[in-house]
Amino acid sequence: MAARLATVRSSARRQFAPEQAASPWWRDAVVYQVYLRSFADGNGDGIGDLAGLRARLPYLNWLGVDALWINPHYPSGGADGGYDISDYRAVDPEYGDVSDLEALVEDARALGLRVLLDVVPNHTSDQHPWFQAALADPDSPEAARYHFAPASEEPPNNWRSLFGGPAWSRTPDGRWYLHLFAPEQPDLNWRDPAVAEDFERTLRFWLDRGVSGFRVDVAYGLFKDADLRDNPGAYSPTLFGHGPEQAMTWNQPEVHDVWRRWRSVCDEYPDTMLVGEVCLADPEEIALYSRPDELHQSFSFRLLKSGWSAESFADGVRSALDAFGKVGAPVSWVLGNHDKDRQVTRFGGGEVGDARARAAALLTLSLPGSAYIYAGDELGLPQASVPDEAKKDPIFFRSGGERSGRDGCRVPMPWNATPGVGFSPRGSARPWLPIPAEWRRYAVSRQTRDDSSMLHLYRRALAVRAEHPALGSGEATVSRRGDVLTVRSTAEGRSVRCVVNMGEHTVLVRTAGTVLLSSAPQVSHTSGRSLALPANTAVWIAED
Repeated sequence: MAARLATVRSSARRQFAPEQAASPWWRDAVVYQVYLRSFADGNGDGIGDLAGLRARLPYLNWLGVDALWINPHYPSGGADGGYDISDYRAVDPEYGDVSDLEALVEDARALGLRVLLDVVPNHTSDQHPWFQAALADPDSPEAARYHFAPASEEPPNNWRSLFGGPAWSRTPDGRWYLHLFAPEQPDLNWRDPAVAEDFERTLRFWLDRGVSGFRVDVAYGLFKDADLRDNPGAYSPTLFGHGPEQAMTWNQPEVHDVWRRWRSVCDEYPDTMLVGEVCLADPEEIALYSRPDELHQSFSFRLLKSGWSAESFADGVRSALDAFGKVGAPVSWVLGNHDKDRQVTRFGGGEVGDARARAAALLTLSLPGSAYIYAGDELGLPQASVPDEAKKDPIFFRSGGERSGRDGCRVPMPWNATPGVGFSPRGSARPWLPIPAEWRRYAVSRQTRDDSSMLHLYRRALAVRAEHPALGSGEATVSRRGDVLTVRSTAEGRSVRCVVNMGEHTVLVRTAGTVLLSSAPQVSHTSGRSLALPANTAVWIAED
């Protein structure tokens, strides 16, 4: 498969070139998110690794994306899927070593692909040398790099962990330490200058090895209320992100100074960028993280968290365009990632969920800004059902099983229709999470032979997007009529409309142009320059 795909290259994709500096690549890039542990196993131990990813780069080139973002590859305590890091300037031996990552970056660059790494500045692993030193000696310099409170019968405040339970745990000597995620992930104290200095060394370490930037985990965190005051209310997630109930734990004003410093570091390395995970309720607060001297981008999660309705999607698109437009930043659109149920399942499952996911893909790829695709969404993977005894996610365990956790969207990729779906070499160890037997139907090898597959829809959409400046880089207007959502994008004097029927019945849509692509094959032209658009279907129309 890899050998065959290696011969195919998208001529439309923007390549590395100095003349592109006037319009940075990241403003309208399509970035493919790789959950490294689940993408491809190169050495047969049942765990995805850098060698496996490197062998599958031709697939990403064939698909037509511009860059790939790799979830954490660092040595880790293993408590939270790699997000508890013990060494920020190394590679976990399960994945390879630094030379493997350098080779991956080099091979990707040869294919016109950029590589983004995940960086986690809010917390470390409890196995990190700093935290181990802090446990051993409360008066050590390392202890000042975390949030400790004196021994007492009750925690210092009412803060809650996002994974369940209190955000404070005891040390063996009775002190309390802060962890807004798992207990194995102690939060760093960014008021200690040593923390900032060390992370800047980490950025330069990887930038010197040719990476094109970083996805910043929990970019809205880092600083907490200096007086450790109670939150106005216990943790209660709002629909779209954290709001006033988390006023003391997230979105402190000092955090913006960190991104100004990181931006100055990236400015030393041409063509590099930073994209932040900012889970706040107010889109205008999110956009502030992407002001000209801060992060280049911050994710817009509204569509990721919206139900299937034209009203909800219209509000998500319009509010993001308005908020980011005020700071002159592009929107980075997200439909799926490693923390949310797969979109086919979120949108209803089965044929309905599949149709809606196809339509949502065309909508997202039509919007001005960049688009982030989570590995497997281009195959239409549903949320997998993972038996409790096989689960790894701390959310499941910290909630006492009340929350199912995120394992179902992290199950390994199906590459072919063999019993092991080609994730590992034949005869290798069991995969780190069980792969449903029925996933052979979603395999890359099958979908490449099926012109009507989800995979081919994504590939065609990326090719059309690359050929039409109005898709991804234009100015957009949003309108809604009942269950029909329309986004009209314009660039270089040409316009493309994306029309999505999010209702239950077929509607007539005036074309006044050329149909470039539809999410369903049954879209048909009718008399009077109009077409019949079925329920849960999207179409791209280039206007005359």
